[in-house]
Amino acid sequence: MQKVFDTYGEYYDIFYSDKDYEKECDFIEKIFKSCSAKPVKSILDAGCGTGGHSILLARRGYKVSGIDASRVMINRARGKSKGHNTGLTFQVSDIRKFDLQKRFDACISMFAVLDYVTETDDILKALGNIRRHLRPSSIFTFDFWNGLAVLRILPSDRVKIIEKGRKRVIRTVHPEMDALHHICKSHYHVLETQGGKILNEFKETHVVRYFFPQEIAHYLDDAGFELVKFCPFLSLNGRVDENEWNVMAIARARG
Repeated sequence: MQKVFDTYGEYYDIFYSDKDYEKECDFIEKIFKSCSAKPVKSILDAGCGTGGHSILLARRGYKVSGIDASRVMINRARGKSKGHNTGLTFQVSDIRKFDLQKRFDACISMFAVLDYVTETDDILKALGNIRRHLRPSSIFTFDFWNGLAVLRILPSDRVKIIEKGRKRVIRTVHPEMDALHHICKSHYHVLETQGGKILNEFKETHVVRYFFPQEIAHYLDDAGFELVKFCPFLSLNGRVDENEWNVMAIARARG
């Protein structure tokens, strides 16, 4: 599986400082209340990044275990959570192979984590491993790039500029599509400047796979999950079609 979020991970919280984690956690809790057959007390955050969701959910009273393959991201998550949450742990782990020696009431995998697992065999390993860490009837929810919308709208070049005092971070991304393999390569170029001087510059390519809803339903079934529903991201009762780029899958562990 690809190795990303090293240098990019150092800037992750800067790039996504406008991300509304509180609203997303409200949505996650709404899913739990609407779709879980039992109260959710413990959560596995598979692909937790810098802990944006994990930390807030722990503050809301859940016991959360966050895992991520990036040591840079996990170190940042630990630093942000230090001294604040007793029911929260972070660990560097690959979602295809981790073994936490316990099972959870729910699993979340937010911000297109599974899109970074591009090989079908690895997707099935990741889903199967998550299933092994869940109690029967536990909820598993995650978002993914909807292939119906990706092929209709198509990814485009984007530029994001973040001002930090006298510093400026400029991130550009150029997408490269491989429709036959359901792949998009996002070529990032990041430039950090201050007073006209370049402080840092790097390039990093993130390879993501987009999925079609019935494809996801098939993989979930193979891994031991029952699909509850698909919905647009942040809209539990919305309709999924070719206009919805980000789709949420909600599933329940069988058995």
